[in-house]
This record gives sequence, C-alpha cells and structure tokens, in this order.
Amino acid sequence: MITIMYIFNQKKEVYVFMESTQKTAIKKQPRVVVFSTSSCPWCTRVKDYLRKNSITFKDVDVSRDRKAAEDMVRMTGQTGVPVVLIGSRAIVGFDKAKIDKLLGLSS
Repeated sequence: MITIMYIFNQKKEVYVFMESTQKTAIKKQPRVVVFSTSSCPWCTRVKDYLRKNSITFKDVDVSRDRKAAEDMVRMTGQTGVPVVLIGSRAIVGFDKAKIDKLLGLSS
C-alpha cells in the first residue's frame, strides 16, 4: 500500500511524501501552474501528461479569469495557451522535453 501526502511551504513549493510498506521517499516539486482554456486540446494534453506523472498543479482557465490572462501575457508576452509555469520558468505550448527537464522527469 502506498500513501501520498502533499505539503505546500511558504515559497509555494510542494513536498510530496510517498510512504509504502518498504520505504519512504521525499521528492520536492516546484509549484506548477497551467494557464489554459476549456476548449484547448493542447491544454488537455499537458494536464493529462502532468497527472500521468503524478505532478500536482493549479489549473487557471484564462477564458474565465481576465486578471490571470493579463498576468500570463505580462509574464510571457504570449496570448496563446497552454502556458505552463514551473517555479519561475514559463513554457509556452506543450513542450514535453522542457517540462521533463524542469520537473526532473525521465523521458
């Protein structure tokens, strides 16, 4: 049996604790935010990819949140989605190689 617990610190980093009957591992994950819209197929793909890799993230629908859309454009200079914010780094589009590198995932 595996138990997973997520703890956020003041820097908005996530600590993921995984406990099994054999051993306990601690993995530090940077904060991940996905700026998306509900009608964007690439947004769905990036969110599915993050979930498949057990990455916790905040999903921000910029079609419903004007301030978030303005923040996204100010950070990236881009109006298209998805934009994946990992820590302080922004990735425009679904760039699996960049996501893997910033999150320490193996391809």
